[in-house]
Amino acid sequence: MKLVKTVLAASTFALLAGCMVGPDFEKPAAPASKHYDIQAEHALAGTGAQHIDFDRKIDGDWWSSLGSSKLDLVMHKAIDGNLGLEAADATIAQANEAVTSVRGALSPQVDFGAQVGRERAAGASGFGTSNFYAVGPRVSFDLDLFGGTKRRVEEQAALAESQRHRFDAAYLTVTGDVATQALSLASARAQIAAVESLLANDRKNLELVQTAHRYGSATQVDVATATTQLAQDETLLPPLAQQRDTAAHALSVLAGKGPADWTPPDFDLTDFALPAQLPVTLPSDLAHDRPDILEAESQLHAASAAIGVATADLYPHLNLSGSLTRVGPAPGIGTLWGLAAGLTAPIFNGGTLKANQRGAVDGYKAALATYQQTVVTSLGQVADVLQAVNHDSEEYAAQDRALASAELSLRLNREGYKAGETGVLQVIDAERSYQRALIGQIQAKTVQYQDNVQLSIALGGNSDEAFQRRAAYRDEQAMAGEPTNGGKP
Repeated sequence: MKLVKTVLAASTFALLAGCMVGPDFEKPAAPASKHYDIQAEHALAGTGAQHIDFDRKIDGDWWSSLGSSKLDLVMHKAIDGNLGLEAADATIAQANEAVTSVRGALSPQVDFGAQVGRERAAGASGFGTSNFYAVGPRVSFDLDLFGGTKRRVEEQAALAESQRHRFDAAYLTVTGDVATQALSLASARAQIAAVESLLANDRKNLELVQTAHRYGSATQVDVATATTQLAQDETLLPPLAQQRDTAAHALSVLAGKGPADWTPPDFDLTDFALPAQLPVTLPSDLAHDRPDILEAESQLHAASAAIGVATADLYPHLNLSGSLTRVGPAPGIGTLWGLAAGLTAPIFNGGTLKANQRGAVDGYKAALATYQQTVVTSLGQVADVLQAVNHDSEEYAAQDRALASAELSLRLNREGYKAGETGVLQVIDAERSYQRALIGQIQAKTVQYQDNVQLSIALGGNSDEAFQRRAAYRDEQAMAGEPTNGGKP
């Protein structure tokens, strides 16, 4: 009896105090560092073609800094029609419904029941058999003394928030892939044009050697060498055509279309421009900008709430119930009502509940380590891309100088061959150097653009609330009477 009184007293106190056991979640501290890579930041802080603007967030859609109207159109088509984003959209809706489902347990539960049967019972005149009817509502309410249900709601809400950040991460991945594939398509087209120019030069060189051979100033070996060079350079086109077509197909798929159903525009490198200023937020702000970090934080919040759920299971549960039933041997004979309070408290369960609590604590520790690792990894990614942007400018400048030198060497060797001062092998070597320099310059320019894309992605790409912006864009399209790709049942 003393134990019962103690339990009831504790339950009453908890009810009046609105107790919620378990830890209250606190956001982890932001990174204390103020730098990603001091050397790269110093190198990009000057007055070069590109320089970083520290402690400034990306303004608007991150890809707009590349200055391509074609890219903007393809981006919006992909954001609207990408099937991966469509799946993430539905997953968010599912997570929100899970929150609503769990929150419903905080409200009284009203059910309606009806029974009909036949029973045999003892009476004054002996045993008799009769029909039995019972119909009426039943109300029950869990007082949630120690906040276990509230912690479950908190846990599900954190998981729903995690899904929204996962959508933002998917959005960032899709937009990054669109930009990368558009640049790959543009690069392939530029390299194809360069190779076609080289092939035209090879054909001119072959004609030159053949003419010289007819006049006796070149040998058959010279003709064979020039012919071989032309054949070798022709092998460069098919792989570049494959790169072009693969990138175009990838853009169609990213837009939620088959390659035969929609073809992206022909991108050229001249469609893009390198931004002079590169907005770079501080590491302390990165934790609020990158969706993968925010997702890890939400998972940490859910793990914290799970400790409260497991802890509440160690304490008593008090449930109130009431019923109003019309019963009797015929419908509507009599009315019964009842009120009840049920108290259940764990006494012995083989250590299951304590193990669940310890497991929840371990889950929180794992989620915390995952969050910290995500933050550290993000800092490293930004540092890597900053160094890449820094070295890209050096690489492009070197490739530009190499191209100018190779172009001059090729021109001089051709003039020398016409004058009989150099041999065909020297001309072919000069052509090969020019070819490598021309392709190298195009590739270096492409890498510059792609690393600018990767920097925006590593910094979070202004993906916060991408779900809401996508919905707003669809609403605008619908109001304008324009169809959207992402149909819903």
